[in-house]
Amino acid sequence: MKILKWGFIGCGEVAEKKSGPAFSEVEGSSVVAVMSRSEQRARTYAVTHGVARWYTDAQQLIDDPDVNAVYVATPPSSHATFAIMAMKAGKPVYVEKPLAASYEDCARINSISERTGVPCFVAYYRRYLPYFLRVKQIVDDGLIGRVMNVQVRFAVPPRELDYNHPENLPWRLQPDIAGGGYFYDLAPHQLDLLQMMFGVILDADGFSTNRARLYHAEDTVSACFRFENGLSGSGMWCFVAHESAREDCIEIIGDQGKVIFSVFDYAPIVLHTSEGVQQIEVPNPPYVQFPLIKAVIEHLQGLGVCGCTSVSATPVNWALDRILGKI
Repeated sequence: MKILKWGFIGCGEVAEKKSGPAFSEVEGSSVVAVMSRSEQRARTYAVTHGVARWYTDAQQLIDDPDVNAVYVATPPSSHATFAIMAMKAGKPVYVEKPLAASYEDCARINSISERTGVPCFVAYYRRYLPYFLRVKQIVDDGLIGRVMNVQVRFAVPPRELDYNHPENLPWRLQPDIAGGGYFYDLAPHQLDLLQMMFGVILDADGFSTNRARLYHAEDTVSACFRFENGLSGSGMWCFVAHESAREDCIEIIGDQGKVIFSVFDYAPIVLHTSEGVQQIEVPNPPYVQFPLIKAVIEHLQGLGVCGCTSVSATPVNWALDRILGKI
C-alpha cells in the first residue's frame, strides 16, 4: 500500500474544522507538513495537530522530500498557482472548491494535469455525503417519476462582517480573490450536486446585481440553466435578504412527486408523492470531507477510483462565469 504523506498549503478554518483531521483517519495517510503565510498560524496548527514541520513558503513545502501529496486550502485565486506547482513537482493535489477563481484557470490546471499525468482532485465533498446520496437515490429510483424541472432557492441576511470597511471585508467578498462574492463561494456546491444528478450544464445565463451596496461584489443573482439531458432549471440567490426570507432549498419536481432538500442546513429531506409526504433524516459524518478524502487516498493507493477530479469540477466554474457574465 502506498503511504500518503500530505503537505497542507493553507491551514485556516476549512482545514481546521472540515477536512484536516480526516487526512490522518484514513489508513496509510498522515499529515507531515503545513504552510501558511502567517508564521503564527502555521506554527499553531502544527503544534495543535501534532504535525512535524511548518513553513511560510509554499515552494519549500512542495520541495519537502517527505511530502508526496498536497492539499491546497487557500482562497481560489491561488488554487491554480499552487496546484500547478505541485503537479509539476510530480505530487498529486487535492484542491478546495471551487477549483479556481475562473474557468480559464480551471483549464490551465487541467492542461498541466494531463501533460504531467499527475491527478488533481477537488473538494466537492457533498457528492460523497450520505444525505445527498439519498437524494440521488430517490431520483434514480424514480420515486418522483420523470424529473421535469429543478429550482434552487437560497436567501440569507447579511453577515456582520459584510458591514466592514471595504479594506477589511472577508476574502469571499473580494472578486479578485474569490472569483465573485458569496455566490462564487456557495453556489458551486449546489451546481455540482445538480450536475452529479443530471449531467453537465450545457447552457447558463443570469443576472447579477448589487442591491444593498454593502460591498462591490454581487449580492443578488438570478439564473437559468440547462443540463445535457435536456432538463432545465433556475436559481435565485440573495445574500442581503430579511431574516423572514431565509431559505436553503433545492426542489426537484417530477411528474409523480417532488423532493426538497437543503445543501448547507441538512434539514430533513422532504419527499412528496401520491402516497403522502415523508420526511427523511440522514446523518452525516463528524468531518464532512472524510468520505471524499478517503476516496481520494484510496485512488492514489490504487484501491479505488475517485471521480471528483479537476476535469469533473470545471463545468461548475464555467456555469458560474456564464451566470455572472464573465464569459
